[in-house]
Amino acid sequence: MSDLESSLPLTARVSESLQVFLLGTVEFDSALRLQERFRDEVCRRRDRLGGLFVCEHPPVVTIGREGSQTHLRRDISEFDKLGIEVRWLNRGGGAWMQSPGQIAVYPIVALQRLGLGLTEYRQRLELAVLDVCRELHVAAHRIDEEPGVFCSLGQLATVGVAVRSWVTTHGLTLNVSPDLSLLRTTRSNSRGLRPTSLEAARQRLTAIPKVRESLIRNLTGRMGYQQSHIYTGIPGLKRTKRRVFAGQLDE
Repeated sequence: MSDLESSLPLTARVSESLQVFLLGTVEFDSALRLQERFRDEVCRRRDRLGGLFVCEHPPVVTIGREGSQTHLRRDISEFDKLGIEVRWLNRGGGAWMQSPGQIAVYPIVALQRLGLGLTEYRQRLELAVLDVCRELHVAAHRIDEEPGVFCSLGQLATVGVAVRSWVTTHGLTLNVSPDLSLLRTTRSNSRGLRPTSLEAARQRLTAIPKVRESLIRNLTGRMGYQQSHIYTGIPGLKRTKRRVFAGQLDE
């Protein structure tokens, strides 16, 4: 077991709580390893212990089971020149650009122990985002056939979930104040709706900490947890120092 894995504050006793980890800005692979480690722990247990990893990523393109290279609006070689990796993942959903200014949320929960099926779980993720939008006075909606949350300007949030032994990984991204020209280098839904952000919808500066607090609170409630514990990072986690792209990519 690595130092990073052993540093997760897992509890040996029966737990009904959601453990929330605020990771800051981390490389995508680090977040993926943390999810896998926590999933393995949840799989071994029989209680309702869950995890919620909350972070931002340097720019990375991730492509889920419903996505393909045709959903990229730039050649992979162009992403390579910018230092932006393209990753294929075993999650639901299509091709997303994940970047700073966007909150990535990865719930690790045992669906059967929460009494949830996969469809209802997806709906609850989306409803939690709608709760956030309502608190910020942004008119938004969900579409049954299209994972995510949308407003009149386009797509505010993406949803893509992976499940193994009825324990979830991956989750959702919520656009708060990202570089929209960067996000629009991928086609993230089947309807051709362009990515947008809470900041664009509100037409004012929108603080990520405020949105993050609302999202954590509403996800905790929507998933049926009465209690959560918040950890500000994980000892031994190496946050990224890599330069991130900033500039106009949109045509």
